[in-house]
Amino acid sequence: MAELALVPAVILAGGLSRRMGEDKALIRLGETPLALHVAARLAPQVSTVHLNAPAEHVLSDTLPVLSDSLPDRPGPLAGVLAGMTAFSDRPNAPTHVLTTPCDTPFLPRDLVRRLAEQADGGTIVIAASAGRTHPVTALWPVTLAADLKLWLDDPTHRRVFDFVARHRTKTVEFPVFDGPFGAVDPFFNINTPEDLALARIILERGVL
Repeated sequence: MAELALVPAVILAGGLSRRMGEDKALIRLGETPLALHVAARLAPQVSTVHLNAPAEHVLSDTLPVLSDSLPDRPGPLAGVLAGMTAFSDRPNAPTHVLTTPCDTPFLPRDLVRRLAEQADGGTIVIAASAGRTHPVTALWPVTLAADLKLWLDDPTHRRVFDFVARHRTKTVEFPVFDGPFGAVDPFFNINTPEDLALARIILERGVL
């Protein structure tokens, strides 16, 4: 089991956000940028919350930023690597790092505790819901950093599922919640204007 007091969280916002055409981390849900909704969910659960984004990101005054070490913005795995390596040389270095995307504002409030209960050695512990796994929302052993760095040195290696398949994994199933129009996945992420509209209704109705 990972020690909760030492688990840092990294919110992944280093990609190009092609689906929404703008920086997802900054999209407003209510009065608050999406990334800060995610940070608020995570803060009571972890030791620190960082944002994986370019160093000059506008939220850098609010959240400490971890930038990718690779130059071509190769997606979520680069953010996972940034999180793994950032804390490796610190006192009381964590054994695991939690990552999640910047566009999942309704994360479970017991997310980290339940993932940490299943953590051991080099196993990646992945969130799941409604029969689907969410490998970007996972607890990653920092011992995998060297292998991940070698993996990303190949520019054809960018898919999270492909890297995860190389290693031992466990999944933890989380229940859906009752939203304004039926069941809503707690890992529901915002990829379209319609998703954003639904998220605003969920927030306004206070169903969480």
